[in-house]
Amino acid sequence: MVESVEQLEDENKSIIMGIISQLTKGTDLSRVTLPTFVLEPRSMLEKFTDFMTHPDLLIKASKTTDPAQRFVEVCRFFLSGWHIIPKGVKKPYNPILGEFFRCRYDLPDGTKAYYIAEQVSHHPPITTYYYSIPEHGIFVTGEAHPKAKFLGNSAATVMKGYTRITFSELNNETYEITNPNVYARGILFGKMIYEMGDSSFIKCQSLGFVCELDFKTKGLFSGRYHSVVGKIKRTSTNETLHEISGIWTDELFIHKPKSSSKASFFKVAEAYSASQIVEPLENQEWNESRNLWSKVTLAIKARDMDTATDEKTFIENRQREETKLRQKEGIQWHPRFFTMNAKEEYEFNGSKG
Repeated sequence: MVESVEQLEDENKSIIMGIISQLTKGTDLSRVTLPTFVLEPRSMLEKFTDFMTHPDLLIKASKTTDPAQRFVEVCRFFLSGWHIIPKGVKKPYNPILGEFFRCRYDLPDGTKAYYIAEQVSHHPPITTYYYSIPEHGIFVTGEAHPKAKFLGNSAATVMKGYTRITFSELNNETYEITNPNVYARGILFGKMIYEMGDSSFIKCQSLGFVCELDFKTKGLFSGRYHSVVGKIKRTSTNETLHEISGIWTDELFIHKPKSSSKASFFKVAEAYSASQIVEPLENQEWNESRNLWSKVTLAIKARDMDTATDEKTFIENRQREETKLRQKEGIQWHPRFFTMNAKEEYEFNGSKG
């Protein structure tokens, strides 16, 4: 089970308190510069690959012939991607406009999976991503529109956007998914911890099923960290077919309604995890995530926060200057790998690039 609690050092706590003293409840944190010691040393574009860690579950879902069980398997895959969290409260780098991250996975059955993400907007921040296992007819598209707010002793990131899973070999059967919100607790007092909270859903209109999930945050005197409960329902009758419960950093269970017999649904310790294959830094373009942030990452890992701050500031200032120049010359910026369609959603350009 992942240990995600952290106690801030006094020096770092005083820095956080200095920032917080300038904020009011409800402040949009997207324009607040955070100190480097709260950063997870990777970009948000790479962070989304956590949800692609268990592709075997997605392949299994695509090969399941019974529609009701296939929906259950998609739910299993979605819930498998949350357990990879850093200790304490760590925030990935805010991607700069035009930044992208790409990788591939060599899977045990000899097939390959591919992932690419791009920052298509900076204000407001919008991340788009595309994941595919072509030989199995699996395609995943998504957008994340995070909005962070200061709430007092915590900060919340409201996760607007969507993920869609499509099985092309099943008449393009599509699953629409929303994400829970993210909370950073204990930033003023107590222990700092990262939690998921509120509701999300998985829905397949063509099959007529929905999974309603409620990610629970721990209360002051009761409850447990990282718990989730859910119900898989038939949309035409609102009948509950399965109930899900457990700790998403450890083990989840599934059972029939009113049944006391639970079966293990997903166990972190026993799950196969696919490893990313990423091009070496020397082969990456300047705006690929690991190359772009490489000096910041090295400094954070060396606990050299002064250098990390300088390198991070250099990247952010360059982005501001490039934005001013485009505005001055009347140049409109366009994403490289994604194009907005008539529904104002971003579509992957395929082989372009």
